Amino acid sequence: MEKRALIIGSSGGIGSAMSQEAERRGYAVTGLSRRESGLDVTSQASVDAVLGALDGPFDLIFVASGILAAEGAAPEKALSQIRQENFEPVFAVNALGPAYILRHAPRLLPKKGRSVLAVLTARVGSIGDNRIGGWHAYRASKAAANQLLRGAAVELGRSHKEAIAVALHPGTVATDFTADYAARHKTISPKEAAGHLCDVMENLTPDQTGRFFDYAHEPVEW
Repeated sequence: MEKRALIIGSSGGIGSAMSQEAERRGYAVTGLSRRESGLDVTSQASVDAVLGALDGPFDLIFVASGILAAEGAAPEKALSQIRQENFEPVFAVNALGPAYILRHAPRLLPKKGRSVLAVLTARVGSIGDNRIGGWHAYRASKAAANQLLRGAAVELGRSHKEAIAVALHPGTVATDFTADYAARHKTISPKEAAGHLCDVMENLTPDQTGRFFDYAHEPVEW
């Protein structure tokens, strides 16, 4: 039977590359995004309508949606730069979006057999790894997404014994998302990132569910 993958955020740099890589690895891919399917991850009604119309099961669900900062704004460098109008949109996409999506995971994943649910977060969402501060909305929203994923893994473990739910850090990927902020960091292409992430997901085992890994399958502290 052909494997099936659901890629959410499939019109973005990493999401598009993930769709192509999954297809190359033999998956029948269903891609969802605002541009392609009208999916607004900040609206529970939109998520319920679009995901509710899907028939599972999917062997892989990959959530790639996310923003670095609100439109016209930049990541905060100091607490004094926190603004409600910039903070809330970041949380809406990066934390509420995954929450609304995860509601559908139990129905869309197979009850029996191995499956993977992955949420693309970021190392800067690690509380333990935060040593320089700043980027408050992005960091906090990704930390919230990590906690949501952890909770989903616990719940799925009761009913989907072979499901593996993980948070993934892709590295610094050369996309429009990072164009203004990646100057001091080595970047990789979306295609490379997708290949690394697929390698990680293919090698995950059920005992690794509920954990946070980077693109090299190294654990990231919460």
